[in-house]
Amino acid sequence: MSKIFTPTNQKLLTNVVVVKLKKGGKRFEIACYKNKVVAWRNKIEKNLEEVLQTETVFTNVSRGEVAKGADLKKAFNTDDLTKICIQILEKGEFQLSEKERQTAQNSKFTEIASNVSTMCINPTTQRPYPVTLVEQAMKDAHISVKPNKSAKQQALEVVRTLKESIPIERVKMKIRISMGMADSKKCKDHIKALFLTIISEDHDGQFELMGLSEPGNYKQLAELVGKHSRGKGMCEVIGVEETAENAVFD
Repeated sequence: MSKIFTPTNQKLLTNVVVVKLKKGGKRFEIACYKNKVVAWRNKIEKNLEEVLQTETVFTNVSRGEVAKGADLKKAFNTDDLTKICIQILEKGEFQLSEKERQTAQNSKFTEIASNVSTMCINPTTQRPYPVTLVEQAMKDAHISVKPNKSAKQQALEVVRTLKESIPIERVKMKIRISMGMADSKKCKDHIKALFLTIISEDHDGQFELMGLSEPGNYKQLAELVGKHSRGKGMCEVIGVEETAENAVFD
């Protein structure tokens, strides 16, 4: 029967949470430090060794019953225990106390507000909103945290909701386009239509354009340039509009 080993400065089964995942008709469990499971899912903790009590996969942690290799291989299509543990860690279920759940929820709420503050501005002042003001606007709009969605995903949803109650908009990307003149003939009008402001435009041998566009247009611009230039053109983000500070895009 397998035992759970912890660092020498940790007591056996102290501060432990069991993460469970049902897959292929069988239940698999891993033993983790509960404060680290939340940190891992929030992308704060990235060292798996700091999260897992042991890299052993169990069918029942409390009884020390280890999962059979054949069952793991069949369910996860691999015998790599690290990959299996990560999958259970990311997709499995675990129980937190009400205090721990509230702490995790408050932390993610603030993280969402921080993301909104970073990626948006008040169009009237052309300045970012303070995080505390975004948090209050979220509370006024009765926005709740979804524990299984990333803070960035939820921030994008929050922006759409907050537009109904406060003046807010995404910071514009400064994008540069470069492609052959012949390649640009069929798409340059479409490309230009996706820019809110054209900063510069050059037709001397190459079609080159720089301007401000909505962040959501970048993918479409990159696809247009790639398609019509057969991968030889360039579409790159070179910054953000100068009226906003500290904005980031992924």
